[in-house]
Amino acid sequence: MYESLGPRGGGEMDPHNKCMGGRVWCVSDICGIICAVMTWLLVTYAEFVVVTVVVGTANYPIYTTLNLLLFNMFAVLALSSHTRAMFTDPGAVPKGNATRENIQRMGLREGQVIFKCPKCCSIKPERAHHCSVCQRCIRKMDHHCPWVNNCVGENNQKFFVLFTFYIALLSLHGLFLGIYQFIICVKSEWRECSSFSPPATVVLLLFLIFESLLFAIFTAVMFFTQVNAIWNDETGIEQLKKEQASWEKKSRWRSIQAVFGRFSLTWFSPFTSPPLPTKTHSYMYAV
Repeated sequence: MYESLGPRGGGEMDPHNKCMGGRVWCVSDICGIICAVMTWLLVTYAEFVVVTVVVGTANYPIYTTLNLLLFNMFAVLALSSHTRAMFTDPGAVPKGNATRENIQRMGLREGQVIFKCPKCCSIKPERAHHCSVCQRCIRKMDHHCPWVNNCVGENNQKFFVLFTFYIALLSLHGLFLGIYQFIICVKSEWRECSSFSPPATVVLLLFLIFESLLFAIFTAVMFFTQVNAIWNDETGIEQLKKEQASWEKKSRWRSIQAVFGRFSLTWFSPFTSPPLPTKTHSYMYAV
């Protein structure tokens, strides 16, 4: 009865999802790569304008120092979160692990049903969905985000939430600085408010304000959407499909802890990993 369950062996990382000699998870999607590079370029642009136009010409040392420190702190945390979200395995199920040996090792009870993904020939865990971009089944897949060129799933949701949080803070700070500097320049009739010419200063500030406003709204919406999904122990796909919960829902506090760990300052750090799931069957996790 197991002969049609898929190829034998397997479980190795697909070449589609490997880089740096197979040591790092990555997705070879051109659209995602372009979006990820654009993210870094837009943050770099904002950094350039803030340093050279906004605070670079200010005559108040305390104002300059505080804003530079705050803006750069948000930028470092945002880009670090982006990097971790992009290069962390989101919870991929090994391709071709639906073998007779693996199914027998699961110790299924009489009448118990398992699901096999017809696209990647893997045993499909509860709440997993197949991503056509990553070409893998992803445990607790929320959605595929081109801005981080990766799926948001069980292992990297914390980093994605932090990415949206810090980009929103960075954008709000940039919006405030851009508008404030624009007002200062108008009052001074564009004299000595920037090292650039007045037309260039107008263009630089207006694009900073537009970029900051756009991404402040976009990432704030994404942040609260993610927090709501975690709070209700439902992924974005499950909410979209209005799937009936066949799993035992966690309490709201336990659902948050499952993503971020026990409450501490590490919740806000992209440099600490989220709690790893309990690996009941190791061959379901090795990529």
